[in-house]
Amino acid sequence: MSDNEPATKPPPKVFHRGRTATPVANSNADKKEVPEFEPFGLMPRGPPPLIEFLDIWEVDMLQTQSGVNKPQHNTHVYANDRLIVRRGQEFQLKVTFDRAYKPSEDQFAVEFVIGASPQFNKGTYIPVFVNKERQSPWPGRVVDSTDNVVTLGITPAPDCIVGKWRVYLAVMTPYGIRRTKWDETRDVYILFNPWAPADSVFLDDYNERLECVLNELGVIYHGAFDDVAERPWNFGQFDYGVLDACLFILDKASMPITNRGDPIKVTRIASAMLNSRDDDGVLEGNWGGDYTYGVAPTSWTGSSEILLQYSSSKRPVCYAQCWVYAAVFNTFLRCLGIPGRVVTNFFSAHDNNGNLRTDIILDDNGKIDRLRTVDTIWNYHCWNECYMTRPDLPPGFGGWQVVDATPQETSDGEVVTLLLSVVRMYRCGPASVHAIKHGQLCYQFDAPFVFAEVNSDVVFKSRNRDGTLSTVKVNTSHVGRMVLTKAQGQDTRRDITDHYKFSEGSPEERTVLEKAEEYGSEREKASPPKGDVELVMPLVEVRVGDSFELKLVLDNASDQARSVDMYVSGNVVYYTGVTSSEFLFKSPEMTLGPKKAGKEVVIPVPSKDYMRQLVEQANLHFIATGKVKETGQIISAMRVVTLHTPKLSVEVSGQAKVGEKMLAIIKFTNPFKFNLEDVNVRVEGPGVMSPKHKHYSLVTPGSSLTWTEHFHPRRAGPTKLMASLDCAALRQVYGQVELAVEP
Repeated sequence: MSDNEPATKPPPKVFHRGRTATPVANSNADKKEVPEFEPFGLMPRGPPPLIEFLDIWEVDMLQTQSGVNKPQHNTHVYANDRLIVRRGQEFQLKVTFDRAYKPSEDQFAVEFVIGASPQFNKGTYIPVFVNKERQSPWPGRVVDSTDNVVTLGITPAPDCIVGKWRVYLAVMTPYGIRRTKWDETRDVYILFNPWAPADSVFLDDYNERLECVLNELGVIYHGAFDDVAERPWNFGQFDYGVLDACLFILDKASMPITNRGDPIKVTRIASAMLNSRDDDGVLEGNWGGDYTYGVAPTSWTGSSEILLQYSSSKRPVCYAQCWVYAAVFNTFLRCLGIPGRVVTNFFSAHDNNGNLRTDIILDDNGKIDRLRTVDTIWNYHCWNECYMTRPDLPPGFGGWQVVDATPQETSDGEVVTLLLSVVRMYRCGPASVHAIKHGQLCYQFDAPFVFAEVNSDVVFKSRNRDGTLSTVKVNTSHVGRMVLTKAQGQDTRRDITDHYKFSEGSPEERTVLEKAEEYGSEREKASPPKGDVELVMPLVEVRVGDSFELKLVLDNASDQARSVDMYVSGNVVYYTGVTSSEFLFKSPEMTLGPKKAGKEVVIPVPSKDYMRQLVEQANLHFIATGKVKETGQIISAMRVVTLHTPKLSVEVSGQAKVGEKMLAIIKFTNPFKFNLEDVNVRVEGPGVMSPKHKHYSLVTPGSSLTWTEHFHPRRAGPTKLMASLDCAALRQVYGQVELAVEP
């Protein structure tokens, strides 16, 4: 090999010859100019004189925010000057001719074109005629005709392709078709329509539509199921450039134009494209704690900055974790008109391959064997639900569908081979929530994986000296403890656990688990007898930097004394359940009298022991195990302690009125005894402020920072300013303030 020759050769270019006559149209941005004059036959003497035929002077798409179209189509809040409408619903446009329109003599059509090779039989070229003699794929009519101005009504088919269409006006003459030139200002975006009963994303709940399509203000839940925390998020689906960025994602995926009217295919492609694992998608995941070359996941406050950066750079944006994937995916769904919401599953099982078991291995003394315990339970995991019919499934399995962009496992074991390389598709869903609840895991896509996330058992297994494992305890209620989403129209949480599973121990739950086993999901069959000693670890709320006491409470229900050898481990963990470091280990011995209830073991936890090892989301995981000497019973308890962070103060001054100058004041005081270095502060608000960012190199103990930023509200209505403060020593510091902007 010569010095100038590259070490690796680029892959050979893939051609379509031999498989398709023409390349598959897979980009909304590509376009092919339609000829201004299209003759019906040979024209040896050049174009004929056409002055006696109808001519078009002007086409008005009626695209203003306050006009007739956008308010009726619920698209008036998009920061976009083009016409944006929803399919399955009529919109209007005005055409000015050179003379009065004569329906009996004049023939013209409005032509809609999308992609580089528009074809009528592919649904990418749609001519709309307004006279009843000619049938059109999309209904068209004359709404009004006054002098030489004609107002037309056009209704895109409820299953038409979603994207950006080019519009032409074509007049029929005996010699051929004469068209207007392409004008970018006449382009029209056609979106999914959850207001139209004939659309596959129709949602027959007014309040749910307002929340899951039109609301830009999000709340994402995290923490622990009994100590829920929340962070605000600006979905920003109507921000300038976001709609084009969402269409670019489909182009980047080379998704065929003809598939873009099917929400099943669109969401499936998007769940792969929102992560960068195998396709240079939108977000690069990072759970390692080093965010030197990007933005920490905990620092983001909204989706629009991420999407606009991706569409301009054409490269993955750094960095994301599950809630960032879910939040940006939610923006994509709502922007295109698919009802979507962010869902949080507390204690979400992983690494179980759909076998419904999360194994914790103990040695023969009851102590956790860290080397052999490899399964993890995420403290929480965020995914999305989107609403649609499922014509590919039996009746009853439409409605809310799980889609997940966090790259965990390849979809249904999916492997795609391209030439000599293998591409593994990291995507998940759409999986019917109804199918998951009822154990119908044979229905695509990825239902077994989601089912395991909410239904796995935590199985404690004792490793015998010969290397075999014996099941000593099964906890059937720890995983999928609670599933939350934001309530309709208010910043409160909504418990939707019953959408995913029947109540613990009910006959319906038992039937569902038996059904799931028929489709290959293996449960733990062993059922160790219930012992007479119980162990619980009560909830404790702690602020970052505080020392506290961990309590263990034991009950002895037998009429004999019991002796227990216990092992208590305290670990700094990532929210994914992966241990970063162990900072506490105690092995108390307990003696319980007969019928003794409520005996406490108090273990002090000094802040100095955990603060030096704390990782980004300030999670401490305590697990206590023990073995009753007299009976051999294994007891256990687990507790996640999410350390509470200080709040960020956000205030505003000035008149909350469109176009009027206002000030946002962000304040923070360092309450700790250590420096905060490389502090990043972000602030934004839908309709009022684009994302802003400021860096502080050092905030010393007890000192304060104050950042004043001016802004001008762009539209009226209720909204919020949301801010975050982030540095390596302190994550997840948020603040917000509500605004009511007047016209």
